[in-house]
Amino acid sequence: MTNVIKTILTAILCACALGACHDTVDSERIPFAPVHVDLSGTGTWDTYGVHGFGQGRIFLRTGSSADQQPRNFHYNDLSATGFGGLLLVADLENQPLLYDLACPVERKQTVRVSYDRDTQIATCPQCGSRYNVCEHFGSPVSGPAFDRKWGLKRYTAHPAAMGGYILAN
Repeated sequence: MTNVIKTILTAILCACALGACHDTVDSERIPFAPVHVDLSGTGTWDTYGVHGFGQGRIFLRTGSSADQQPRNFHYNDLSATGFGGLLLVADLENQPLLYDLACPVERKQTVRVSYDRDTQIATCPQCGSRYNVCEHFGSPVSGPAFDRKWGLKRYTAHPAAMGGYILAN
């Protein structure tokens, strides 16, 4: 009888795990690029982090300091902002979510989604694809990305020991 219960429980767990899988392909479209932005410490996080549902911030380290975002953020030699730049947003529970700004349909560093805080939607200016970034982990909601099930590439915001977060891949 114990083996039957174990088999049933295993089958239920497998079904739950499969049902929880995200069917949007995001990691294969955008080429690998390093991500490292240090927002550790409460002062840095308070200044450059996201603190409420829908709040968003772009991190973009380029060759020209005039094009960097945020403009007054101090990037160091280890800083890297992914393939097309980073979009940091706060989800429904005010937890940080992190995405590459490059549209997975266009696959170009310079074609970046723009974020609308009022709708919590990121939109590609080139192909028109729209992505839900605060509630559905960058899943496409319309456009060619929706048809192909190509979501935004996700990265991780790791909690730092002294408060704040480290943005990384």
